[in-house]
Amino acid sequence: MFGKKKQPPIKSLIAQGSCIEGNLVFTDGLRVDGEVRGNIRANEGSASILVISESAIVTGLVQADHVIINGRVMGPIHAIELLELQPKAKIEGDVSYKSLEMHQGAVITGKLCPIGLQTLEEKPTLKLAAHNI
Repeated sequence: MFGKKKQPPIKSLIAQGSCIEGNLVFTDGLRVDGEVRGNIRANEGSASILVISESAIVTGLVQADHVIINGRVMGPIHAIELLELQPKAKIEGDVSYKSLEMHQGAVITGKLCPIGLQTLEEKPTLKLAAHNI
């Protein structure tokens, strides 16, 4: 999605020192330098980018096409296309992604769930080797 197309512009900023309490829906791009206590979701239907900087703290669900994290997130993350975890990223929650880029130093406490691979892998049926009758 972002390989050939131009990324959407970052039009909104939650500045360092600001604290938002409640759910947030954005279009195009959002940069978080402050604190958000609530869910952050990109508006569906158009490309989106979310940047959570080194000084940011997010407590709640995070969902966007392209998610870049260098701060702290306490909650699940759903990156529809690409998740970039920079060196100071600290994640406490399950992460789902289509593509993942993780730098040395980034920490995830939770499950990694690649999108699309769940249906490709078919689990074999287990059979008992011997039946005692």
